[in-house]
Amino acid sequence: MPKTCVIFNPTARGEKAKAFQDQLTRLSDRFTLRPTTAPGAARQLAQEAVAEGFHRIVAAGGDGTVNEVANGLLDVGTSRYSDVALGIIPLGTVNVFAKELGIPTRVEEALRVIEAGHSRNIDVPFATFRTASQSEEARAFLQLAGAGLDARAIARVRWDLKKKFGPLAYIMAGFEALRERIAPIAAQSAENTASGPLVLVGNGRFYGGRFAVFPNADLNDGWLDVAVFPKAGLGTLLLFGLGWLTGNVNRWTGAIVWKTQQLTLSCPDAMPVELEGDNVGFLPAVIRITGQRLKVIVPLLTHRHSVGTT
Repeated sequence: MPKTCVIFNPTARGEKAKAFQDQLTRLSDRFTLRPTTAPGAARQLAQEAVAEGFHRIVAAGGDGTVNEVANGLLDVGTSRYSDVALGIIPLGTVNVFAKELGIPTRVEEALRVIEAGHSRNIDVPFATFRTASQSEEARAFLQLAGAGLDARAIARVRWDLKKKFGPLAYIMAGFEALRERIAPIAAQSAENTASGPLVLVGNGRFYGGRFAVFPNADLNDGWLDVAVFPKAGLGTLLLFGLGWLTGNVNRWTGAIVWKTQQLTLSCPDAMPVELEGDNVGFLPAVIRITGQRLKVIVPLLTHRHSVGTT
């Protein structure tokens, strides 16, 4: 099997994380294990793993850990990461990107996917935004970016509720965020312009689990999918749930949707922006799809039915 490095959070809590840590001794015979030491450490560990010649680099964690590892791979430059494959062991609360790729949630099954080594190449979007210190930062994401109501809700998610209720903790935080006024966000691209208190930008189909907010999205099509929600209130959340049940969120919520390769987001208020479910900075932001590609390990069925497989 190709040289494989597993990057994981040794302090992660939850049943899946515990199951994974129970297997570490056995895994050490097959993989090189690299524990993180602080937020952001996974990015540095991924850079180091590429420099050391690892051919498979596995992110064991949630969407945030996957994002850090992916950015670490992309940091080293195309010529060095093009032959490296990103693997995923989903240990987080939601694991949206893993669901997008069809990666099993059971640790043992996810490990079998990694050992089989089937892969596909996917598009890499980048978001450029303002940090809290007003400097400019650019970061890649694989699944989703958002601003407005969802970013405000993410800021309110409590760890104890997240551990107890899982994805429901985000819904509870969403109700809290509705209590405050959210200024409209202007979303502008060459194809369209719209504004509303919630803007989502997808590379893949899913948001917040298996909510198909972008049913026509494709990780290989070279386009970003945009959804601007003109209203955000209790009624919108209820319609969002109805749309999830019927498989058509945008129809019920009245979202304005289109495809673009570059989008600018702005807001008169200090508005956070999130990538993969983590708040990373503030608007204004520019989100663009790039010609860069990232190799990701996927189940065989996904491999066979995807464009750009290897």
